[in-house]
Amino acid sequence: MPLWSRLVARHWREESRGLLNYGPAAGYMPLREAIAAYLGPSRGVQCKPDQIVIVSGTQQALDLSARVLLDPGDSILVEEYCYSAARAALTGAGARLVPVKVDDAGMDISDQAASAANAPVAYVTPSHQYPLGVTMSLARRLALLDWANRTSAWILEDDYDSEYRYVARPLAALQGLDKSDRVIYIGTFSKVLFPSLRIGYMVVPPDLVDAFARARAAVGWCCPIIDQAVLSDFISEGHFTRHIRRMRAIYAERQEVLISALHREAGDLLEVSRTDAGIHVLGLLPDHLDDQAVAAEAAELDIVAHPLSVFFLGEPELAQPGLVLGYGAYNVRQLRDGAIKLASALKKVARLSRSRDSRTLRARSLIA
Repeated sequence: MPLWSRLVARHWREESRGLLNYGPAAGYMPLREAIAAYLGPSRGVQCKPDQIVIVSGTQQALDLSARVLLDPGDSILVEEYCYSAARAALTGAGARLVPVKVDDAGMDISDQAASAANAPVAYVTPSHQYPLGVTMSLARRLALLDWANRTSAWILEDDYDSEYRYVARPLAALQGLDKSDRVIYIGTFSKVLFPSLRIGYMVVPPDLVDAFARARAAVGWCCPIIDQAVLSDFISEGHFTRHIRRMRAIYAERQEVLISALHREAGDLLEVSRTDAGIHVLGLLPDHLDDQAVAAEAAELDIVAHPLSVFFLGEPELAQPGLVLGYGAYNVRQLRDGAIKLASALKKVARLSRSRDSRTLRARSLIA
């Protein structure tokens, strides 16, 4: 990206000596200031720059949170279905995951599993639940905050792609509703800029800043200062806001193209609905189709389709078969071609499923 290259070159010309040193463990202060200035008006997040800790991405933020807030074996409430990378980060830090049901209004903290868990932490994606795509209602948000306040628990709010909302301005963050400093807000630039940047951030309550800074230093001192400095300029000079505005229009078009193509090519096998936000859609399959088999068949055609069942923590037979389909990295032509290939994979698995069912019926008939 030419603009990014110019910002990199400018820093190397003007500040090369400072960029070669270690920076603060919590991150480069101009970047923390730029993020704080951005989050207030855009996400409704209430914070000061010194509450921000720069990390290498969401998984590191979750790993640090588990190290600071949990003892090995402690429970953490997570959404059912749950983002698999978050699951890996949390279990890797020794947490025991307790799945809590999610419906059209988001995580239900009154669910029996949540009530019985006595968990000190909950992990949620309220703005755009991954992978189901629902948005947590205001009533559920307030109930979750009330639970955290009553039980002295912490909430990890993963706000991974909230900038991309297509029906209205982005919803304010859960953290902005928090009056008791129980929410730790997690954001990332990997989704909204480019994955290899590997810069994310946390907004932590004032009393936890020192603990998180020490934990950040323990796992690796800081992200490269040059990348942080360039990102700081990209935000503070207004380029980031313009980028979000431009990409929001592009992604809205891509979503429409993908859904239309899937309806046309595979409407009888895949139920896909429009979503108000994000850069993925969820397609539901008939109960008799194995989503992992479909995903494997699609992969043979170079199509990435994540089976919904792998995000389910409960009994496998209770999982709804479906496919999680990202569209952010593909142009219109690729999306249309991909829909054709995915339809081919779906039809092949459906034929094989019917053939197996037919053989099973014949075998039962012979036995009878």
